[in-house]
Amino acid sequence: MVKKTFTELGIEQNIVRALKEENIIEPSDIQIKSIPIILSGKDIIGKSKTGSGKTGAFGIPIVNMNNHSNHIKSLVLAPTRELAIQISNEFSKFSKYKHLNYATVYGGSSIKKQIKDIKKADIIIGTPGRIIDHLTNYNLDLSKINSFVLDEADQMVDMGFIKDIEKILNFTPKNKQIILFGATISDEINYIINNYMNKPSVAESEVNVSQDLLKQYYYNVKKQNKFSLLTHLLKTEDSKQVIVFCSSVSTVKMVHKNLISNGIDAGIIHGKMNQNKRIKSINQFNDVKQKILVASPVAARGLDIKQVSHIFNYDLSKDPQEYIHRVGRTARGGKKGKAYTLLSRQDKNVFSRILKEYNLKIEKLNLVDFPIIEFKSGNKNSKFRKRNFKSGNNNPKLKKRNFKSGNNKPNLKKRNSKKVNKK
Repeated sequence: MVKKTFTELGIEQNIVRALKEENIIEPSDIQIKSIPIILSGKDIIGKSKTGSGKTGAFGIPIVNMNNHSNHIKSLVLAPTRELAIQISNEFSKFSKYKHLNYATVYGGSSIKKQIKDIKKADIIIGTPGRIIDHLTNYNLDLSKINSFVLDEADQMVDMGFIKDIEKILNFTPKNKQIILFGATISDEINYIINNYMNKPSVAESEVNVSQDLLKQYYYNVKKQNKFSLLTHLLKTEDSKQVIVFCSSVSTVKMVHKNLISNGIDAGIIHGKMNQNKRIKSINQFNDVKQKILVASPVAARGLDIKQVSHIFNYDLSKDPQEYIHRVGRTARGGKKGKAYTLLSRQDKNVFSRILKEYNLKIEKLNLVDFPIIEFKSGNKNSKFRKRNFKSGNNNPKLKKRNFKSGNNKPNLKKRNSKKVNKK
């Protein structure tokens, strides 16, 4: 990659000054490839890994192209409220000396404040559902925008926003610039590209994580011993900031609850928490008030979570690419990181797909002795089921028959029913 400066890419000095104050001196690979295309006014498809400076890749040139005016110039769509807030914060940093006005629009916050902010906004950053709400109920005018950004487009499609995106696009002018960023290009995204974009250029940086900076490991461990191993690693690893990823909200809650009950302080974030609690969890983690964060996949993509030294995959989701997003939360900005996966039988199919689809070096580690800790699932019958599983009942047929009939005299009910029918 040829080294370039932001000035050489065509960025104004007042923006370069603001970037320098944020310790952003040299543009990243995706920024070098994207900024000139966006400044030229062409449509663009950007593909890059987590932590590659993606927000700056579209945010810096958009700020560069816009000045304060009496109408909205740009719209940025994001899949989650957290990402919308993060993008808005980044844009504010880029435009410190540019004096642009922003409206950050998402569900769960004051609609009146958003209406007020929109009236004086140059750039709007928001989630699809709330943008549609403003378009249909509060007279949001997008008829004069010159750029339309879809950030994490693949995630928006996965979340079912494809129709919302189309609806919003129909409120915008035909001659606008479309800037689309995503990790993958699905059929649905191809539909957007083919029907709404004008001969887009492609800017792509390295998709996989740097194996020089990120060391990846896995343990083969029985499912019932996962929590014990996790606890052992959290206590023995020399870590700074740690994210423990779980594939479901219920597992996030159980792991978090068990960590707390075993004296390990940890934060929590998942998709069913309300907005204020989620933002509070992220802020506490970023401010190093919380060292450990137990997270569902909502934290794997788009969120501004810094200085993560360790990732623990308590389990794996069915989508191999999510593994890349998870481990991409560490080894960022030239710093080293580690990722551990606790692999039980249920995870092995998707793990095989991860190894097949991505050229990753994930080292197997042998299990060491660690204390076994009781994992409380919250199910009242969990202990009973566990005893049955271990007991090896000598009369499985009897157990099966009782389970089906729930009656010690299964034929009695049948005989009685026949007599009733004869009458």
